[in-house]
Amino acid sequence: MLRLILRSVGAAWCKRRQLATDKRGVSALEFAIISPVMLAIGLGMMKFGVAMSHYLMLSNAAAQGATTFAFARGTATPYATTSTAINNAAPGLTAASITKTLRVNGGTACTTDTACKDALGTAAGATAQVTVSYPCDLSVMGINYKPSCTLSATSSQMVQ
Repeated sequence: MLRLILRSVGAAWCKRRQLATDKRGVSALEFAIISPVMLAIGLGMMKFGVAMSHYLMLSNAAAQGATTFAFARGTATPYATTSTAINNAAPGLTAASITKTLRVNGGTACTTDTACKDALGTAAGATAQVTVSYPCDLSVMGINYKPSCTLSATSSQMVQ
């Protein structure tokens, strides 16, 4: 066994010029160095794309909610109807994680059907405002780049 090792070392010593100019395996080494960096960049772009998709859905849900809330004057369940419209307008988001804030004419937020019905009752021509927020996740390969990331969108309509 020792003889075989010494023979291999001796052969390598004799071919040292050939070994110095041999380029085989360089591309594998370059790939091993670059691939983690490229993987992190690719995953980061995908996470950012998902966050942008969630933001677009959230913006659409806020606009749909504001329209529904503005037309809910005179209905029995304006808050529930608006919440359902928001959840239906954002099918890719978890409905339980969407935070909804409904206001009439910039006043106090209404959180029940009764409070929203009273606020909308005499608010013809006033502004119905809906603000929605949703948590986002920007962690890539175990590193969370924005721990308290929250997406938010606001939309307003005139109460009919």
